[in-house]
Amino acid sequence: MAFFWREQGLARRMFGKPDFALLTPSEKRRITLLRQSLLAWAADHGAHYPWREADASDYERIVVEVLLQRTKRETVAKVYAGFLERFPSWSALADAHEVEIGEVLQPLGLWRRRAASLKALARYAASMGGRFPKKAEDLADVPAVGQYVANAIMLFQHGQARPLIDGNIARLLERVVRPRALADIRHDPWLQSAAFWLVRELPVETNWAALDFAGAVCSVRNPRCETCELSKRCRFGKQRASRLAIR
Repeated sequence: MAFFWREQGLARRMFGKPDFALLTPSEKRRITLLRQSLLAWAADHGAHYPWREADASDYERIVVEVLLQRTKRETVAKVYAGFLERFPSWSALADAHEVEIGEVLQPLGLWRRRAASLKALARYAASMGGRFPKKAEDLADVPAVGQYVANAIMLFQHGQARPLIDGNIARLLERVVRPRALADIRHDPWLQSAAFWLVRELPVETNWAALDFAGAVCSVRNPRCETCELSKRCRFGKQRASRLAIR
């Protein structure tokens, strides 16, 4: 349970509101154009997963975000149906033993920690009728909730424009706009503000589009800059093109 308290301590320091004054007018324009480009790209190339279907519940989407941390979506998709069949609600998950939850999650790795996190989260949710607090500062007191899961809760359950900021979205924003100053993406005020600006409109669709694009085109290794329509106004793409030209 100790890591729950560490997460909560971090959460209280990480749930501040974005400071859009940290973004220059030029950066805001570039991020707005990025959003538009991502949504247009996703209309033709976006991935399809069961938790993205219109009839998916907020329970499904929040649980999936817990499972997706440090795990590929394709891997989560393989256990998704079986997990939901066995644990169809917060109450069912809260009543299950951690070992039982872990048996389903073993293919994902880190299954003991995931099982403990889901169990603690489910017990809280079940006791509250499946409803979580709407305010970030109140979510800091919910077991197993750090910044990422808190954003998922506010996005999917309360309809707030929150970024699901992970290494993928961080990489995309840094390559297109500029690098962050701090190593930890959860604490960098510029990066956090940029991510919030990115999802100001159509937040759910924009989050999914950014994650898909970062994985399919703007990958960590071997990014497809040569065929990327953003490359001409992407800082990283321009630099990469210049290096290749020199060779």
